[in-house]
Amino acid sequence: MVNVVKLKTGSRYEDLASYSRLVAVDNLIFVSNTAGRNPQTQEIPDDVTQQTEQVIANIERALGAVGASLGDVVASRIFIQDPADVPAVMAKVGERFRGVDPAMTLTCPPLSSNVYKVEIEVTAFRGASKGKVETRRLSI
Repeated sequence: MVNVVKLKTGSRYEDLASYSRLVAVDNLIFVSNTAGRNPQTQEIPDDVTQQTEQVIANIERALGAVGASLGDVVASRIFIQDPADVPAVMAKVGERFRGVDPAMTLTCPPLSSNVYKVEIEVTAFRGASKGKVETRRLSI
């Protein structure tokens, strides 16, 4: 039998749009597109680096709730409102995901509100951080 966990964080949007912040199907974990709203204060920092830190903290908290970590992330999709913010966002993402090195997609579409400067969605596999990793490099 497949075990499914649907994690709700209390966001009004989860109820409005009928979605979960995270869905775990056995060890495969999907985290919805996540913004940088602090869950305690409900505030969103103006600074893109601080917003990115909060986004990653929110994702880390959701993963932790199902026994996973950022180290288990195997793919990420990063959405940045302003292309000028790409270097700052990628520096913070690189800092937090160094050594994890998930597959990544980066795009700069309009986001659902101008207050959001960055949103991130991830897919994780519980236990991936403990697996044997082989890194291969393609040469030109």
